[in-house]
Amino acid sequence: MTLTPTPFDPEAVDRGERLLVRRKTDDPTKTELVTAVWGSDPRFNDGINYRFVRTEGRAFPARRCLIPASDFRMGTGDHRYRVTLDSGNFFYLAAIWDPPLADWPLSYRILTIAAGADIIPYQSRHGVIIHRRDVMHWLDGTLPNEVLFEEPPRHSFCVEPLRAQADLPL
Repeated sequence: MTLTPTPFDPEAVDRGERLLVRRKTDDPTKTELVTAVWGSDPRFNDGINYRFVRTEGRAFPARRCLIPASDFRMGTGDHRYRVTLDSGNFFYLAAIWDPPLADWPLSYRILTIAAGADIIPYQSRHGVIIHRRDVMHWLDGTLPNEVLFEEPPRHSFCVEPLRAQADLPL
């Protein structure tokens, strides 16, 4: 498996199957890439597949993972947007993973924070962005969540509309 950050699109038709980075369960001194499905097992949540987890008031002491991303997609009504870091760097979305159980595969849920100045005109929350320099801090819990979950400063993101396929030149 290779690690190539790709857009994170909540409306993609791939059931949210993505590579995630986590500590190996049999050797926590090493990391591994594994494929997981986006969302919780609905059998334990009144038939609801939860895909996001609010960070407020939670510690997340175990099962931390990261979803590599080049950008994330968001939408309001019929409008869709692509969000990248203003620096152009790829990043990770902070997540937690759940082990496979019966016929439900290894899965993950994205952690969210209240939207900052760049995102609030479009939606009220977004995934927690983990910069490459903080990967091990998130996986190992060596920085407080309050630091890792801080609202990004204004102009950290570049938000651009996605054009419909029909609008693209031949």
